[in-house]
Amino acid sequence: IKFLFKQEGSLCAQHCLNNLLQGEYFSPVELSSIAHQLDEEERMRMAEGGVTSEDYRTFLQQPSGNMDDSGFFSIQVISNALKVWGLELILFNSPEYQRLRIDPINERSFICNYKEHWFTVRKLGKQWFNLNSLLTGPELISDTYLALFLAQLQQEGYSIFVVKGDLPDCEADQLLQMIRVQQMHRPKLIGEELAQVKEQSVQKTDLEQTLEANEGSGVLDEEEEDLQRALALSRQQIDMEDEEADLRRAIQLSMQGSSRNAPQDVPQTSGTQLTSEELRKRREAYFEKQRENELYQARIKLSKQTYLIENLQSLQIHPRKGNRLLKWRTREDLESNVAERRQQQQQHQQQQQQQQQQNPPGQLPHPRETPTTSSGALGRD
Repeated sequence: IKFLFKQEGSLCAQHCLNNLLQGEYFSPVELSSIAHQLDEEERMRMAEGGVTSEDYRTFLQQPSGNMDDSGFFSIQVISNALKVWGLELILFNSPEYQRLRIDPINERSFICNYKEHWFTVRKLGKQWFNLNSLLTGPELISDTYLALFLAQLQQEGYSIFVVKGDLPDCEADQLLQMIRVQQMHRPKLIGEELAQVKEQSVQKTDLEQTLEANEGSGVLDEEEEDLQRALALSRQQIDMEDEEADLRRAIQLSMQGSSRNAPQDVPQTSGTQLTSEELRKRREAYFEKQRENELYQARIKLSKQTYLIENLQSLQIHPRKGNRLLKWRTREDLESNVAERRQQQQQHQQQQQQQQQQNPPGQLPHPRETPTTSSGALGRD
């Protein structure tokens, strides 16, 4: 149920009347018509003293005292508009009303004015509400606080009028006769709400930009890290391929030089002659790099799997890695996979140690590959 007409322009008098009557009963045009009628009545009274008098000419030059271009209407306009409904306005702090000693909670409604602003305080059901059109919503006023609220308005310079007469029935009043409402948060002024909404919007925008920047930098950092790792592995692979090619050429030249049946016209250069000790060291360095590369790859896989186990409860699929993480369904699968990887790594290390024991330092191990053609193609033992 809507029982509040919010401020539009400077038509606070119109909103005050409609909030009081709980309906769109008055429009700016109707109130302007009442104001013009009052102006004409005042003009006719002034003309009684003579249309040529100085007071009459001064009255004609002055603007209307009942309305202006901003939408303001005087108390006379509001009073005449309420007379249509059989309602009367009495000044709250007048001696006549104060002699009646009426408790404010026994009244039905009040109209308050300060300078050019009007608003209504009305009882709906069994509760009082401040229906100020400058608020974001109706403000609940308790019975014990009503007298203090009116006294505070008087101290701030407000003129308070008591509305006498029977107000028209409204749905809000009928509903609140059956139930009582509770207000958790007091309404704010419309300007304060707009300022707060704007401030929250600015803060939200700044926060979203910060989060987007952080997320973007995180993605860029991760992609840059992956790129650097890939480039390092690529450079390492190229170096290994170059050394492997050099090693194969050295093995071929060494075996050609040591063969008794090798042709004598094989071109040899002093830059490619290697001793057996140098050849052995190169072979050991080559196999050592291969082993380090395999260990490095195994450590990367092991660290990823360990991370998945430690963070299984909050695991989320990375958008760029697709469903590769879905192949491990439970914690037991992850642990078994890690255990299997560790076992394979230990077996590999044991095989490497056995090979080193079978080929002690100073002894040239049997080459795994031998040249089969003069062009340098290699075969298997």
